[in-house]
Amino acid sequence: MITLSNVNKVYKTKSGTVQAVNNVNLEIKKGEIFGVIGYSGAGKSSLIRLLNGLEKPSSGEVIVAGSQIGSISGTKLRKARLEISMIFQHFNLLWSRTVRENIAFPLEIAGVSKVKRLKRVDELIKLVGLEGRENAYPSQLSGGQKQRVGIARALANNPKVLLCDEATSALDPQTTDSILDLLVDINKRLGLTIVLITHEMHVIRKICHRVAVMENGEVVEQGNVLDVFRNPQKPITKRFVKQVTEPEETNEVVSHLLELYPKGKVIQLTFVGEAAEQPLISSLIRKFTLEVNILQGKIAQTQNGSYGNLFIHLDGDEQEINKALEFIYSQNVEVEVIAHA
Repeated sequence: MITLSNVNKVYKTKSGTVQAVNNVNLEIKKGEIFGVIGYSGAGKSSLIRLLNGLEKPSSGEVIVAGSQIGSISGTKLRKARLEISMIFQHFNLLWSRTVRENIAFPLEIAGVSKVKRLKRVDELIKLVGLEGRENAYPSQLSGGQKQRVGIARALANNPKVLLCDEATSALDPQTTDSILDLLVDINKRLGLTIVLITHEMHVIRKICHRVAVMENGEVVEQGNVLDVFRNPQKPITKRFVKQVTEPEETNEVVSHLLELYPKGKVIQLTFVGEAAEQPLISSLIRKFTLEVNILQGKIAQTQNGSYGNLFIHLDGDEQEINKALEFIYSQNVEVEVIAHA
């Protein structure tokens, strides 16, 4: 559905040149939700502008829905863009138009008849859950409702690809989750290919099938979300994964525990897939003569399966602790001894 081959984007400035995208190669499959994550200045925004033809690559090839976006212009580009829609961080709604009129706007531009416009707008209002708000103006809507209007408007012309540029970063956590749930529902119902640009690993974890990590214009790591969570390779990826797997207060808790329990070991356990659903702690207590103290932990769902992270303290005979560690390894659970008390 989307292919980027050796894509570079260089901007010329008064102080020299800036390489915003550096030799990027990506293959995004039809019907998947693909995330691109990176901090400010990583090249994410330049990349997404290459996908919809707002920017031309300095070199390389950009193919979206069968069109060579990087090398066409004029009528061909306008036609190709009908199959590529976009939603934005700050909604970009027309403030003098109602919900219904905002959603209808791209249909008006495309010359769709009034009868067909009304029917399509009604379908979209129902799809995004805005029944009863059809005649409201943007100033009368919450942030989440505004983004739902933006999504409905983006879907008006039945695109094949939906680009999301930091689409939830202006929303509170609860509203963010509701918008992400809506995107998953749309992906499943319509088979829409979604490319999502973000700096929040929670967004990637919750809805993406695969992810690419960008740094300094380069894709430094990519793969299935669950695989990236399980085994991040690059320092920047490890930082992103830590956002959602290790609570900020973990170090405080570990330090406090070491003060309370001057013996034993502090262990970090990582569960992936079916291992996240096994009764490991109760098995440890039954099989070994140990004290097991749970410090911190959470299990999260990705589109590819469960991912869990648990910090525990094991106290007892050294030989018994080592046997327990061997047992944990045998359960396909990753183990890291992070502190010896």
